[in-house]
Amino acid sequence: MSLPTKQSAYLPLFMLITDRKQTRASLIKTLKLALKGGVTAIQLREKDLSTKDLYSLACELRTLTLDFKASLIINDRVDIALAVNADGVHLGWQSMPVAIVRNLVGFKKIIGISTHNLQEALHAQDCNADYITYGPIFKTPSKEGILEPTGTEVLQELKKKVKIPVIALGGIQKENAESIMASGADGIAVVSGILKADNPEKTAQTLHKILHNYIKTPFI
Repeated sequence: MSLPTKQSAYLPLFMLITDRKQTRASLIKTLKLALKGGVTAIQLREKDLSTKDLYSLACELRTLTLDFKASLIINDRVDIALAVNADGVHLGWQSMPVAIVRNLVGFKKIIGISTHNLQEALHAQDCNADYITYGPIFKTPSKEGILEPTGTEVLQELKKKVKIPVIALGGIQKENAESIMASGADGIAVVSGILKADNPEKTAQTLHKILHNYIKTPFI
């Protein structure tokens, strides 16, 4: 029996994944500009921080995202997500099983899963994830030497078999975002494309406009 999932309108269709080491200004200032530009979800992913520092940063981001009516997703750390009342958790292959996480967070919070091929995507769907991230679509420094980019053609084939929302990521820039959305992606997740931008707000505005032309469900 299929388990209930969160409404798609609340899903992170335009997600910015944090990496404080890539920002030109402070992380908080950069994220605020990105949210002003139209980012609808922040995924907090700072794996090298201590629990205390991660919690402190999560508290700041919870306040910031609420101010912009955006979602806050916590990467892997279910305890931090619950502590700050985040909107969801994003899981990887080393994370707790989805069923256990669902029991902990309930059905009012969303659960996303990182996937890199069709088999992983279908498994995430079978586990009743609310959405998946899929990639890398294009070459990206964070995955260089680890995962080869899939390209947009593979994304098109994936969308024929995966029914839950697919958020594309990996090397996404304002120059290639339209080709990703045209290939059937339900949304995008960006890291350096915004964090390293000379003008994060303007870059986010450009990407938001591209998404707005393709996304039919309401998103902030």
